[in-house]
Amino acid sequence: MIKRPEELALLAESGRLLACVFSQIDQLDLIGMSTMQINERVDDFIVNTLRARPASKGQYGYAYALNASRNHVVCHGVPAVSDILQDGDIVNFDITLEKNGYIADSSKTYLVGTVASAARRLVQATYAAMWKGIMVVRPGARLGDIGHAIERHARSQGYSVVKEYCGHGIGREMHEDPQILHWGRPGTGMMLREGMVFTIEPMLNQGRSAVFTEADGWTVVTRDGQLSAQFEHTVAVTRDGVQVLTLRQGEKLPEAPAPSRRRF
Repeated sequence: MIKRPEELALLAESGRLLACVFSQIDQLDLIGMSTMQINERVDDFIVNTLRARPASKGQYGYAYALNASRNHVVCHGVPAVSDILQDGDIVNFDITLEKNGYIADSSKTYLVGTVASAARRLVQATYAAMWKGIMVVRPGARLGDIGHAIERHARSQGYSVVKEYCGHGIGREMHEDPQILHWGRPGTGMMLREGMVFTIEPMLNQGRSAVFTEADGWTVVTRDGQLSAQFEHTVAVTRDGVQVLTLRQGEKLPEAPAPSRRRF
């Protein structure tokens, strides 16, 4: 699980390139586009401009460069020509990229056109929850600290956390140890060490946390039909804290909280 400095440099390069993919999506007018059109643009940009590989394509038999999860779709939404983005939608694009044998993973929920305040608030809370988890990452922290920070923020905003899906270690393989739960008790779980690399990717629901998988075997939706949002970054544990390897243009790390003196 511990990455050498040369491996971290390669992972950082994959993360930088993946951030460029989201910069391309940022420039699109998503209204009226199909999720398949966006998939094809992303695939082409990764392969022909970045000279990299869309790592999701072919993983576990999946055929596309991204997941497109719209409105009540929690995760793993499959792009389709018939899936047309409408004014007022929210949609998460989850993308992985491999360069020089190392994989980065990130996702972002977009507001399509004029979005209702309730949906906008969910998206904002989910983004903030991801950062709450990221900012407790440092050597000596515990995995439970990450999950607790995320869940506490989600609950304080009136949202539920999806528990069936979690973050994961990443490197040469898309999914490595450890699993990163988005709920938990502080002071519990594996201790973080310098050189660990993993994703933090909370999914928050407006209503209940219950989900189910549709007949295609991929698309996960909320059981109550209410909205869900997700954000994800790949992070590395550094000597002094955390490095976000997939940091996007215009993003910056929030101010880190002071280390807790509480004993557990």
